[in-house]
Amino acid sequence: MFWVLFLLPAMVAAGLSCGLLCLSAVAAARPQPRPDEERDLSRYEAAFLAGGPYRVADLTLVSMHRARRLLLAHTGWATVVGPEGRDDLERSVLTAIGPGGQERIAAIRAGTAAADAVRALADRLAGAGLAVPDAVRSGVSTSVRAVRGAALLTTALACAALFMPGGGDTGRAEIAAWFALPLVLTLGCLAIARVEIHPYTRWASPDGQRLLGGLDPAGDPLTALAVRGLRAVDDPELRSALTSGRLAHGVPES
Repeated sequence: MFWVLFLLPAMVAAGLSCGLLCLSAVAAARPQPRPDEERDLSRYEAAFLAGGPYRVADLTLVSMHRARRLLLAHTGWATVVGPEGRDDLERSVLTAIGPGGQERIAAIRAGTAAADAVRALADRLAGAGLAVPDAVRSGVSTSVRAVRGAALLTTALACAALFMPGGGDTGRAEIAAWFALPLVLTLGCLAIARVEIHPYTRWASPDGQRLLGGLDPAGDPLTALAVRGLRAVDDPELRSALTSGRLAHGVPES
């Protein structure tokens, strides 16, 4: 009956993680504040709602490059041409580059995405009911990871119990049936979360998605970049500059 000692932590882990996921789902399902009136999205706002902080960083870099205030080389380096930023986001880029006037684009992108200006943009959009609050996004992500961990733990403990000598009178089929309970619970919760909670892991709320859907990026390369990401960049050298070195720095695509 030593296998029961493996079953108990599996049951506890499955129950606690699935309970956490249910609480996160309830928090995500709470109605978000509705915008008081119709409004137009700026390019920066559209970039955040479509792709998050890194999309905002990409848009700022390309905007400065097109204005000849920043040179983005296909080798993955950025060089300052005009040291004056027109807004807080451009000043965040210059701060990320540093006093040397040159830095790897991947590092600039990461520094800009974590800057106060991007966080302030996110807070304004969340307050207007257009962006999903960060606490909701992080809560859902954390709880989903916890359920995945519980599923892996259950599998590992089940294998250990099945191949442990001295199982007594209990057959392997019965042991497997007991461990199937927490495994089915965790996998079922993950399947439901993928269908029901996935919309809340996007950056834009339903109202934000509706405004994004009303944007027409035709003829405006910067708006196209904000809405569609790097696949909207036609210049192969510029696209190479923006993607160079990202995997090495652990920076996600936008």
